[in-house]
Amino acid sequence: MEQTKRCGWVNEQSALYCAYHDEEWGTPLRDDGPMYELFLLELFQAGLSWITLLKKREAFRAAFDGFDVEKIAAYGEEKVLSLLQDASIIRSRGKIEAAISNAKIVLSLRREFGSFCNYLWSFSDGKVVLSPDGKARATSPLSDRMAADMKRRGMRYAGSVTIHSFLQAAGIVNEHDPSCGRYAALYAEAGDDGVLRE
Repeated sequence: MEQTKRCGWVNEQSALYCAYHDEEWGTPLRDDGPMYELFLLELFQAGLSWITLLKKREAFRAAFDGFDVEKIAAYGEEKVLSLLQDASIIRSRGKIEAAISNAKIVLSLRREFGSFCNYLWSFSDGKVVLSPDGKARATSPLSDRMAADMKRRGMRYAGSVTIHSFLQAAGIVNEHDPSCGRYAALYAEAGDDGVLRE
């Protein structure tokens, strides 16, 4: 059976990358647990390659209490120092401190919107966003609006480029290559009424 075409950015020699593309990237998330995990990882990815984060994902899971947002929001200086000693993760004090302060904001968003997912999907009225020309972008009007709102709320490491990458991965934006098998599958899953072009 012929292999379904993948997006051009996928390293076909990496089983980890192929599995991530085929099973996760761009699949719409509606559950706060996986959504927050992805959000935290995207923060640490800023300035690095995504494959670096994929390889360290399980180490991050162990270091950050299974991506438990309530536990992370309660981290103090002792935990920060412990994380800075953990060679299996990305040891950036700025990013670690941002993860903690951002976790507190995520908890406030949950209280305000009912869930972190509700907040994120509210920017597109619950619809999957497609680029108008079918091409992947570094930013989008959606990521610009969301990043501005996050900045207003005090989020750190959440600029438009980082947020757009997060939206692509979380499936709020479908920017699989139009020739990629996942693009058509995800489009069909959303249906014409479930997509928005901007």
